[in-house]
Amino acid sequence: MREKIKIIGAIMFLFCLIIGCAFGGEALYDHMERGEATAGNAKSRNTPLVIVDAGHGGKDSGKVGTNEVLEKDINLKIAAALKNELEKRDIEVVMTREDDERLGDTQTEDLKERVSIINDSAPDLTVSIHQNSYHEASVHGSQAFYFTHSAEAKSAAEMIQKAMESVDEQGTREAKANDTYYLLKKTEVPVVIMECGFLSNYEEAEKLATEEYQQAVAEAIAEGVAKYLESR
Repeated sequence: MREKIKIIGAIMFLFCLIIGCAFGGEALYDHMERGEATAGNAKSRNTPLVIVDAGHGGKDSGKVGTNEVLEKDINLKIAAALKNELEKRDIEVVMTREDDERLGDTQTEDLKERVSIINDSAPDLTVSIHQNSYHEASVHGSQAFYFTHSAEAKSAAEMIQKAMESVDEQGTREAKANDTYYLLKKTEVPVVIMECGFLSNYEEAEKLATEEYQQAVAEAIAEGVAKYLESR
């Protein structure tokens, strides 16, 4: 009887193992297929495509500046200016939002929708515009973040960070790898999260609230994006 039980147990184990491998193989195939489709879409385009993602929106205001400006508003203004600058360079642009809206009822749903837009569009690059904040008001400077395991995103982030030196003259930050941000982990194309400055720093918040500085930031980011696309 014990031998029969052992045999039945072994058979059940092998059956579960085969089913698990089948599902795992199918998931891997689907992932590879999506990756091939993304690469194929990028190669078939005559002009490069960049997604510009204005972070937050709607009831999600993001950070609040020392001057009471809202991150969501600054993000959208810089994103709109960036779209114009990229289009001047014959780069096609898709915006994740062009109005003061949230893309989902919850933060998780909002992020999932942004990821869906990015993956479905299969752009050559995505730039997500954000503003930073810290408990120490003296902290300042722009910083580009990229997914730790993406060499393409690293290259793009470094070029954008370098270009930002033209407007962020006192900035000492460098492009930084990250493997925890949802937008970086779940996307299938190079993504750069651009933190344009610290709203917790009074001087930086004041600059970021002006149309002149927003335009300068957009031009610098566009320059970095253009250099990245030319290097590919």
